Amino acid sequence: MVQLTEELIEAFNALRIVPLATADKNGVPNVAPMGAKAVAGPETILIMNNFMQKTLANVKENPKAAVYIWGEGVKGCYQIKGDVEYVDSGEQFEAFRADVKARMPHVPALGMLRITVTDVFSCVAGPGAGDRIL
Repeated sequence: MVQLTEELIEAFNALRIVPLATADKNGVPNVAPMGAKAVAGPETILIMNNFMQKTLANVKENPKAAVYIWGEGVKGCYQIKGDVEYVDSGEQFEAFRADVKARMPHVPALGMLRITVTDVFSCVAGPGAGDRIL
C-alpha cells in the first residue's frame, strides 16, 4: 500500500482547494474544485460530497480519482491517484461530517469520497516530470 509522506500531507493541507479529477466509464473526464478535504491517514484522503453531480456519477461508474497538489505554500508539485469508495454512514463519515459542518455550516455534507492512495507522481517541470515517486 502506498503511504503519503509528511511532505505530501503538509502540501495537501497547505491548499484550501484541490482539483479532483474523475472520469466516467467511457473515459470522459471531469475536474472539480474540492475544499472540504482531509488526510485521514497516510493511505487515505477524504473529500466531502457537498455539491457533487458529475464527480459522484463518475466514481460510481469508475471508482478512480486523481488529486493535483500545487500552489502557494507547496514545495513541489504532485499528482495523487487512488481508488474511491463512496461512504455516507459510519464513524469516520460522522467525524468528518462534523468537522466540515463546523467549518462550513451552510454545506449539506451528504457523503464522502474515501480515496485509498495507489500512486503518487511528480509534476515538477524538467527531467523527472511525470515520474512515479510512490
